Amino acid sequence: MFARTATRNTLMALAALAASTFIMPTMAGAQSASSVAAVVNKTAITTSDVAHRVAFLRLQHRPGDAKTARQQLVDETLKRQEIARVKMSVSTDDVDKSFARFAASNKMTVPQLTEILSKAGVGAEHFKAYIAVQMSWPRLLNARYGGGRSRMSSDELVSRMMENKQKPVTTEYFLKQVIFVVPAAKRNAILNKRKAEAEASRSKFPGCDNAKEFAATMMDVSIRDLGRVLQPELPEDWKPLIEKASGNTTAARVTDRGVEFLAICEQRQVSDDAAAEAVFRAEDLTKEKDGENPNEKKYMDELRAKAQIDYIGKS
Repeated sequence: MFARTATRNTLMALAALAASTFIMPTMAGAQSASSVAAVVNKTAITTSDVAHRVAFLRLQHRPGDAKTARQQLVDETLKRQEIARVKMSVSTDDVDKSFARFAASNKMTVPQLTEILSKAGVGAEHFKAYIAVQMSWPRLLNARYGGGRSRMSSDELVSRMMENKQKPVTTEYFLKQVIFVVPAAKRNAILNKRKAEAEASRSKFPGCDNAKEFAATMMDVSIRDLGRVLQPELPEDWKPLIEKASGNTTAARVTDRGVEFLAICEQRQVSDDAAAEAVFRAEDLTKEKDGENPNEKKYMDELRAKAQIDYIGKS
């Protein structure tokens, strides 16, 4: 349906970066004499890696010294090793696309984002390595724990509804995606023109039944049928546009594919079991934002218990 963006919450925390001309100073001399700060199952973490992570924490306006940064990298190394062992890593292309989406959503080109990260002392490769783990790790958790919060048993669903006193109600949408394609090679030259074309076309959109015929009247416009999407399951980057839509289309937004808007074919209030599960799942995820997923904690405890981890120096 929609492309998953497992790094979304972290990337949102960095959004201020694109809106500001302020650039943090690089870490002292880029750690020209890098040494080993820790070894995780024979994989070395260097003091340069730690410096990049300290800069990354500062960029997110999060507290963190070298010790905190090193521990984060140890945990990520354990995750990366486990992801590789079970062959569940996302592709390099997936990571590059996520990186490009972040740049585009903040009105930057990939080279511009790369330069800002470099000047901030983080570096694009460090950020991409972080993205790769953040995208891959949830897949592994879902595979091991039967989807975690993504599925509920009938008994659990009934129990939650009894606790809730009534079956939850949410909005059900049927959506189509209208994509004004912008080839990467022409992005800088035609993106603004394509955005204007997309916005102008919204008032002429004839409705979902005639969407394909509508697209055929224009150059390089495609239609994707997204089907049924419940309000709690709307991706964060589309959710406000859908909820604020005054007609049958959302405002247009720039993506890695070009310029897109969503057509709202139908929407209604529903209170079936699928809707209830979606609402409960959203509630659980909200509760977990400030805490740790118990399945993740259990898994990480197992990995740490089996690992050989050596901390070197005072970091």
